Amino acid sequence: MTKRDLLTPIGITIGFMMVIFGIMVNTGFSGIASFIQMSSIVIVLGGLIAALFVNFNWSEIRLTFKVTKEAFKSSEMSLRELISLFVQLSERARREGLLALEAELEEVEDPFIKKGILLAVDGIEPEVINDIMNAEIAAVEERHQRGRAIFEKAGEYAPAWGMIGTLIGLVLMLQSLTSPETLGPKMAVALLTTFYGTLLANLVFIPMASKLENKTEKELFMKQVIIEGVIGVQSGQNPKILEEKLSAFLSEEDKKIVEEEKQEDALGETANEA
Repeated sequence: MTKRDLLTPIGITIGFMMVIFGIMVNTGFSGIASFIQMSSIVIVLGGLIAALFVNFNWSEIRLTFKVTKEAFKSSEMSLRELISLFVQLSERARREGLLALEAELEEVEDPFIKKGILLAVDGIEPEVINDIMNAEIAAVEERHQRGRAIFEKAGEYAPAWGMIGTLIGLVLMLQSLTSPETLGPKMAVALLTTFYGTLLANLVFIPMASKLENKTEKELFMKQVIIEGVIGVQSGQNPKILEEKLSAFLSEEDKKIVEEEKQEDALGETANEA
């Protein structure tokens, strides 16, 4: 299950607000207009789009929209919840058999978990399950890398096109050296393209590429835990042993939380018995 990741739009918004604030502190609200230059915007955005069209094919370009959405989403299932799910599945499998797990899958939304459990229910060998699911992980990693590459390249091209726009502005400025009073304004316009390109690269494209890379690493890590859980359930491991095995993937902070929850549960059971 996924939910909206508000940190991405909040971060981008704060970045633009800080830039606008910096401009307004020195020039006032009216000074913002001097930082808006349509020809510079067209050079940076138009050149950037053209370069991406040269670098990627159409199917990869179309991935941009889907990949962009992923930067604004986050997974709702934590590692602790995932471990709890597999302990629950293991308990039911030992109590009622693997076939009983099909009913449990109705409440599971993750297709990777469903696929693994269905393979286990079908009696596939653990080694084959491991190979099949790892092949899917490799495909996911490759697909994510292709989608992320567009943002990485955009982060490289945007400042370069900013410099190209600046060079164009400098050439035009040098052609009008006979009018010294126009040199300052033309130099300012020439530098705006570098400003646009650098801002887009360092506030939008490169951070989003890094965020997508972090999301991919987290997703692949979770999928590896899922594989271990599926094989543990399929082989009929004791739920306690499976829980201990999967808990090795938890961070120290999460392990402390789990221990505190166990202690609270134990105290609750003791109180009920009393």
